[in-house]
Amino acid sequence: MANVKLAIIYYSSTGTNHQLAQWAEEGAKQAGAEVKVLKVPELAPMAAIESNPAWKAHYEATQDVPEVSLGDLEWADAIIFSIPTRFGNVPSQMKQFLDTTGGLWAQGKLANKAVSAMVSANNAHGGQEQTVLSLYTTMYHWGAIVVAPGYTDESAYKGGGNPYGTSVTVDSEGKIVEDAKDAVMHQAKRTVTVAGWIKQGMQG
Repeated sequence: MANVKLAIIYYSSTGTNHQLAQWAEEGAKQAGAEVKVLKVPELAPMAAIESNPAWKAHYEATQDVPEVSLGDLEWADAIIFSIPTRFGNVPSQMKQFLDTTGGLWAQGKLANKAVSAMVSANNAHGGQEQTVLSLYTTMYHWGAIVVAPGYTDESAYKGGGNPYGTSVTVDSEGKIVEDAKDAVMHQAKRTVTVAGWIKQGMQG
């Protein structure tokens, strides 16, 4: 299989989606991908970050994680997004980054990339599915190829059962409720595998 380059792009305030991104990195590397884990820039004012000890701690702990650039999108054969839901929608930090991709889109440089998404919320019906589908709307405009996990592996059931992309709930202590690591790793491997098929097909 052609060597697949995967960008895992996440936004995380208190660490949940950073954890999902790390699990996805582990799965993708097992599948033989070259991986970059990248965060989108934080837009919230420092006063807001400092008012929440968990947010402040995570913000400081991930200072060394590189911020995503448009060049990373161009580099990648595949992209996995990991985001919290904000009222059933994409958080503004991720949306702002996606809104800067018009130039690449106009040049056709986002077409045919394999993309997938993961999401978190504080309760089981907190908009996870709607958030993933909202993000995928942008991907359809890109001409990207959405790689949903569906129910292609048993891990989906213990990981929350979301066929659109692994979704987790977070308890009051900030811990992930579901046993989601295997589901995330399967989703990453599946995304890398499909990206490899696309890359091979386009080179053929």
